[in-house]
Amino acid sequence: MIKIIDARIEDNKDLLDKLLKRNQLDDGAVLKRVEEITSNVRKNGNSAVFEYTRMFDKVELTAKTVKVSQKELDEAYIQVEKDLIRVIRKAKANIEEFHQKQKEKSWFSTENDGVILGQILRPLELVGVYVPGGTAPLPSSVLMNVIPAKVAGVERIIMATPPGKDGKINPAILVAANEAGADEIYKIGGAQAIAALAFGTESIPKVDKVTGPGNIYVNMAKRLVFGYCDIDMFAGPSEIMVVADSSANPKFIAADLLSQAEHDVLAASILVTDSEKLAKEVQVELVRQTSYLTRQEIINKSIEDYGAVVIVNNMDEAVAMANRIAPEHLELCVEEPFNMVGSIKNAGAIFLGNYASEPLGDYFAGPNHVLPTSGTSRFFSPLNVGDFIKRTSLISYSRKALEKVKDDVILFAETEGLTAHANAIKARFEK
Repeated sequence: MIKIIDARIEDNKDLLDKLLKRNQLDDGAVLKRVEEITSNVRKNGNSAVFEYTRMFDKVELTAKTVKVSQKELDEAYIQVEKDLIRVIRKAKANIEEFHQKQKEKSWFSTENDGVILGQILRPLELVGVYVPGGTAPLPSSVLMNVIPAKVAGVERIIMATPPGKDGKINPAILVAANEAGADEIYKIGGAQAIAALAFGTESIPKVDKVTGPGNIYVNMAKRLVFGYCDIDMFAGPSEIMVVADSSANPKFIAADLLSQAEHDVLAASILVTDSEKLAKEVQVELVRQTSYLTRQEIINKSIEDYGAVVIVNNMDEAVAMANRIAPEHLELCVEEPFNMVGSIKNAGAIFLGNYASEPLGDYFAGPNHVLPTSGTSRFFSPLNVGDFIKRTSLISYSRKALEKVKDDVILFAETEGLTAHANAIKARFEK
């Protein structure tokens, strides 16, 4: 049963500390193992990747079978229900429409005396998307990673995802990848897949950026390859916080808390409310609804370890707690959610009102579901089109414009002791 913490009379520091420790990126044993894997893949390419696939996934791969064939894609469309394909296409349209609105343009400005300044925006050339295997296939993650890259204009998008024990990729994932516009799909997973994307192998091209969620090994690998290529973020276990007042429906809240708890035993589900009555009703609803859900073992472990109902004095305290925890998903189930949203400083995505249920954002609404976790929404943003764009600055000065500022530039350079910098300006005005 979920614990109730009455923050009106007791400290909730232990809960906050426990939530932040879910990051796991300081695990020394995992770091050492992932360092070995990434180093081996960097040195030995295909042979190392195929060795780890045999070891971890129990699948034999070769240079001819590592890439998903057109035949396998065609078979996936036969295996996936027509209704699911229809929903994937509707979700794709929503996600595409939302991300189209994020596009920026290059710009130039002309100033006096022949000064031209500007910025050129260009898409990355080659992006790698990682899609985890695990206990449930995630075609939604395919859409959320591939579509913004496609909207940005990335020339080539490749996807890596681990094979099942039969050596095949889940057909729903293949369909989603094809619909979203992935150019190539490779049957590799884990830290070895991240290393293969970052460094390249005989079969897998080296990418400019790796995006996509994964377990601690995948996240640790992303940490290690950052700098050799770019990454999106270190995505940890999922989390939801619901801020609710007495007007909220306990049945809805419990359902949304459970929707995150079923992801992972490390997932966190938190309700913060100023209503003691609502807190107790949600506690009862959680037990009732869990009884008929399929992933009960995961849910119960998640709720027991990282679930909590926190009772506060008022909504101002609830908002302060939300800003401190900086949750991945934040639901505002209050009477006037739009009056509260301006006070929220830290959240990956904010869901307003009783009918903006979190799974709507996971699958269908359009905003990206790749969100900062473990308090990182204080400085990270959701995955977006800008993540697949690089910016180049432009500077043009006429002789007259440079002459006006030359003494200022020379003074700056000489103050830093960089006489060659100063000389580069002086040389243009020597007789």
